[in-house]
Amino acid sequence: MTNIPTDESVLFSVDDGVATLILNQPEVLNPLSNSMIDGINQCLEQIESDHSIRVLIITGAGRGFCAGYDLSQAAGVPVEEFESRIEAANEASEEKADTNFDRAIKTLSRCPVPTITAINGPAAGGGLGLALLGDVTIAARSAFFVATFNTVLGIVPDLCVSWNVPRRVGRARALGSALLGHRITAEQAEDWGLIWKAVEDDELMSEANRIAGELKRTSPETVTRTRRLIDASLSNEFDAHYELEIEHQNIVRPKNMKIGADAFMEKRKPVFDGTREW
Repeated sequence: MTNIPTDESVLFSVDDGVATLILNQPEVLNPLSNSMIDGINQCLEQIESDHSIRVLIITGAGRGFCAGYDLSQAAGVPVEEFESRIEAANEASEEKADTNFDRAIKTLSRCPVPTITAINGPAAGGGLGLALLGDVTIAARSAFFVATFNTVLGIVPDLCVSWNVPRRVGRARALGSALLGHRITAEQAEDWGLIWKAVEDDELMSEANRIAGELKRTSPETVTRTRRLIDASLSNEFDAHYELEIEHQNIVRPKNMKIGADAFMEKRKPVFDGTREW
């Protein structure tokens, strides 16, 4: 196992091709502070440069996954200073210069390896957004999800919650959860299709690692292309999407299909090329 030095608010290790990123401020339920976002960016840079990494698991330390934005960075700040920060952020956005938060979210959304988010406790506000950025999201049965943006802070959902939730659960549930801020249990989230599955608390990380093992055996290029296809399908017309599907298939079929067919006929697991294209 290799441990990658980061800020103490994030722990990062790599073991046999599986990277594990742990949000590590358990005493306050792992809020998204500036230092934590910097640590996440550092970890994502490592994943992009280290092509031996095949899967990423994200989870939280202690009894919470992520409590959302670190409100201590806003609470108690003089109004003039807070408004100045917001104005500077808005100006940066207008100039299309990504903030560290923007960079983390965008980089994670196009992570070159499949990502598993293992939700070990409350995922609130921005923590909900982070949870849903996983390609496969699993949750401990004691965990819950809550959109605190509207009811607590008077702001709209961010960290792509307003993009991810409607696509997973539909307009009615997306609006209800966003406007009312009610807790969504792990079982409810599974039933809605918000997450892949709920598991017993003491099985969360073993299940995350089991799924990581499955994903690690697949073709990295095919995983990435499948993600792109699924995301594109939500806005493409049928004919355009069919053409896109063929385009991706024509690239991966010559590389992988005979390997898979031979393994199937011989009743064994296929061994695909583990080379990452991205």
